[in-house]
Amino acid sequence: GKISRVDVTIDGGRNWHAARVDGPSLSKSLHRFYFDFDWDGSELLIQSRAMDEHGNVQPTKDMLRSVRGENSIYHNNGIQTWHVKGDGSAENVEVS
Repeated sequence: GKISRVDVTIDGGRNWHAARVDGPSLSKSLHRFYFDFDWDGSELLIQSRAMDEHGNVQPTKDMLRSVRGENSIYHNNGIQTWHVKGDGSAENVEVS
């Protein structure tokens, strides 16, 4: 479906905040979104999740594993996590 909302968390999923979605919503397409916040230089775990017009919410990786098993490699759309370090560098990490 078409993306209707994107939420962002900067604390590893404890608190979610609405992001600003840019551009038209097309079915099965990528979307640009923005989330403004003041960074104090501390380490962060940033995640985003999308919701579509039908109310489907992007799953966590654990949710996908519980449905598809450990070895599923297809349609892996689980929430991605970025660990931002105090020096500003970032790396993709897995948070279940």
